[in-house]
Amino acid sequence: MASIDISNVSKTYPGASAPSVSDINLSIRDGEFIVLVGPSGCGKSTLLRMVAGLEDITGGEVHIGDRLVNRVDPADRDIAMVFQNYALYPHMTVRENMAYGLKNRRTPATEIESRVAEAARMLELGPYLDRKPRALSGGQRQRVAMGRAVVRQPAAFLFDEPLSNLDAKLRVSMRGEIRRLQKRLGTTSLYVTHDQLEAMTLADRLVVLNAGRIEQVGAPLDIYHNPASTFVASFIGSPAMNLIDAEIRGSSLHIGATEVPLGSMQAAQGPVTAGIRAEDLQVTGHGLPFRVDFVEELGAQRLVHGHVEGQPLTLALTPDAALHDAFHLSIRPGALHLFDTRSGRRLPQPESGVFASRVLA
Repeated sequence: MASIDISNVSKTYPGASAPSVSDINLSIRDGEFIVLVGPSGCGKSTLLRMVAGLEDITGGEVHIGDRLVNRVDPADRDIAMVFQNYALYPHMTVRENMAYGLKNRRTPATEIESRVAEAARMLELGPYLDRKPRALSGGQRQRVAMGRAVVRQPAAFLFDEPLSNLDAKLRVSMRGEIRRLQKRLGTTSLYVTHDQLEAMTLADRLVVLNAGRIEQVGAPLDIYHNPASTFVASFIGSPAMNLIDAEIRGSSLHIGATEVPLGSMQAAQGPVTAGIRAEDLQVTGHGLPFRVDFVEELGAQRLVHGHVEGQPLTLALTPDAALHDAFHLSIRPGALHLFDTRSGRRLPQPESGVFASRVLA
């Protein structure tokens, strides 16, 4: 096991007008589970592949443990990768697939047998060791791919969207298996996904990427409750945070014709973007005028989509909450987020207070 240090790493492809990855700095502690998350094209897989040695590094350095690995072949970096397409040899049995890498390293046969048996036990693959991949389900094939990585006993695991080919129910199950396995082994892990729910579930720390740069690094709940930008606020969380055009005048936030007092907060005057989570809105007798467009019934909650002062907004309610075509909302105390309109960066936040809003005359 080892730490991974990524220092000022960049990647520019020939003929590209801009780098795919730009000036990334990230330190991953020994045994930590880090998830790179972001939309397609943000550079997360490129960064992972540079750590693995599958992509050349244009600038910067990557250390695995105390070794600079920029010019080290992938096979010599002491890492194991799990891909989304399983990458199993179809003509080999499960046992042979798991043992293949160890045989290439001339590992003694008795040790290969022991490692394969232990990995098969952990991943519940014992009954399938003599089957070939075509006789396995998608989830079983992915477990074989994980088993092949586990038997290597590497310094680090690298996961490149390993669950994207599985159905929704199986993804939930496999997320649990990956997390339990990583905790048990204590192996440093770098995991790529575009699924923010998957990222929140798995990570010790999230790294949110946008256009080749890091937007925010932190524990999942810290990022959820304190997004550093409107990009992070809109990407992390389901449903996404409501982002509304507003203006600060004096000690109040103005959303259209509605005024929301900011209490003792001394905020810069002028236009802002107000962020509010769907679960932080409360139905009241007065406040923000909300008109319903449609409702999503999700069983444990219902998401009510509508608009406030001409702007879209989503509200989370319990399944038994009464619904009308229109009602008023207030913001839960301490739950208002403010962002700079031009840069999208987070502004100093209001102190806890009751955000009871009123319509201006």
